[in-house]
Amino acid sequence: MTTIEKQLEQKSKILKGLEKAFENLLLFKKKNNSVLVIQKGDKVEKIHPDNFIHPHPHSQSQAD
Repeated sequence: MTTIEKQLEQKSKILKGLEKAFENLLLFKKKNNSVLVIQKGDKVEKIHPDNFIHPHPHSQSQAD
């Protein structure tokens, strides 16, 4: 396995871990009926996790 292949595999594992952590965060926020605090541009917003629309994780360009 080349260095680039190892890096791509590691990147994939990190992204999967971050996705799982975010899913757990949403479940925790829903369970405790608390809001998510997010940043949109220069604004900080508080939203209920049921109203949060999570973008598809693979919607980014693959050029990363």
